[in-house]
Amino acid sequence: MFVVTPRNHVSFFSKALALAAALAVLTACSEEKKAEAPEVVRPVKVAEIAAPDQGRRLEYSGSVKARTEMNLGFRVAGKVTERLVDVGDRVSHGEVLARLDNVDYELAVRRAEADLASAQKQVEISELAYRRADSLHSKNITSQSELEQAALARDQAVSARQSAQSALDQARNQVAYTELKSDQNGIVTTVSADIGQVVSIGTPVMAVAVDGGKEVQVAVPEVEVGQFKPGKTVKVRFWSAADLVLDGKVREVAGSADAQSRTFAVRVSLPEDPRVLLGMTATIEAAEDNAVQTWSIPLAALGKKEGHPVVWIVDREKGTVSSRAVTVADFSDDGVRVLQGLEKGDLVVSAGTQFMQEDMKVKLPETVASRFGSVSSISTASIAP
Repeated sequence: MFVVTPRNHVSFFSKALALAAALAVLTACSEEKKAEAPEVVRPVKVAEIAAPDQGRRLEYSGSVKARTEMNLGFRVAGKVTERLVDVGDRVSHGEVLARLDNVDYELAVRRAEADLASAQKQVEISELAYRRADSLHSKNITSQSELEQAALARDQAVSARQSAQSALDQARNQVAYTELKSDQNGIVTTVSADIGQVVSIGTPVMAVAVDGGKEVQVAVPEVEVGQFKPGKTVKVRFWSAADLVLDGKVREVAGSADAQSRTFAVRVSLPEDPRVLLGMTATIEAAEDNAVQTWSIPLAALGKKEGHPVVWIVDREKGTVSSRAVTVADFSDDGVRVLQGLEKGDLVVSAGTQFMQEDMKVKLPETVASRFGSVSSISTASIAP
């Protein structure tokens, strides 16, 4: 049994006081460390919202084509013996572009000429026979039926001569068809047959871009083909001539989509300009019809809160962030288009939105902070309702 003596009593209380003092010191140190611990400030990237644009620009690239391009082929079959032009050559109306072997067709002409000569002889013979029969009939030497038979034979001979003449004309046409001629002035754009090749009737062997109007053909996705109507004015720029900008007009919109790309071919007519050459790469720029204002933000700036899209807005004075609900119009290749929820001058967190919390302290980049949180404005766009 422990007995507290006066000496033990003093020792016990001394130790207790020392322990209490030590605990007090430790507690004070802990509180001091807590007070000295710096508040966490998260660095962020930001983007400033510019004034909304009232019209999104639709841009599509294509190439310059002739408004009319002829695919030329022989009207008879045969072996190519001459090709007189190459790709890029200028041709004129009626100029011979290529020839086929015409020996067999010339023989057919000779045969038709012989048939016509024979038919002509038959006409002459039948005409003499009819005259003789008519003379004898007038003297009552021959009957009426014999006269009629002579007249019928004469008519048949005349018909045979006409048939022979038609056959000769056709044979001569066949010879003429062994020469491929240009129907219009233009430029040869394609050559698909060469000397020695046997071609069938109608097989395209050349293509000629007809002089005159030029067009730009572009492929437009089905979600935006409704923005292009015949007669709409668009801007046309050219990759090889940056200073060349022309006003074009939509001439034609394909009635159905391409089976492979699911895009619609749109042809834009160009004004006459000698600087525009066939095959040049061109870009058309069209303003969106019936557009409403939207703001473009980076895709990383869009977050979610309770299942709804939000952005995090930086308070320039407090240096904190707060969420704001937005209405998304649609998504583009370079970000998100917001229909509602943003204003000009808003400073939006453009990366790391998953780490944001209400009233969290944030640190702007030095270049931004020096401008009171302002950065170069993001381009804005619009979307049709």
